[in-house]
Amino acid sequence: MAKFRVGRVGEQIKKEISSIIQTELKDPRIGFITVTGVDVTNDLSLARVYLSILGNDEQKEETLKAIGRANGFLRSELGRRVRLRHTPVMEFRFDSSIEYGSHIEALLAQINKESREH
Repeated sequence: MAKFRVGRVGEQIKKEISSIIQTELKDPRIGFITVTGVDVTNDLSLARVYLSILGNDEQKEETLKAIGRANGFLRSELGRRVRLRHTPVMEFRFDSSIEYGSHIEALLAQINKESREH
C-alpha cells in the first residue's frame, strides 16, 4: 500500500515542481527545463528530481547551479502546494536519457542511410 502512495506523491511533486519552475522562477540563468522524473524515498524525506536541460554543457551547469540555489524557495512553494506532514528535501540531478535517446536515433538513421546506399 505504501508503494502506491510514494508513487502518487512523486508524480504530484513532479507536476508541482515543473509548474513552479515555469511560472515562479525568474532567474535568467535558468534555461529550458523539463522535469523528467522524481524518485521519492519510502519515508518521503528525500526526493530526487531529474531534470532535462536544453543547451550546451556550460548552460546546463549554470542552470543546475541556479536551480540548486533556488532549492529553498522551491521547497517552501512545494510545501504550500502539496499537503504533507514534512516537505521532502529535494536533490536535483541532470537526466541525460533524452539526449542519449536522440543520439541513438541519429546513429540508427545513419546506419539505415548507409545500408540503402550499398
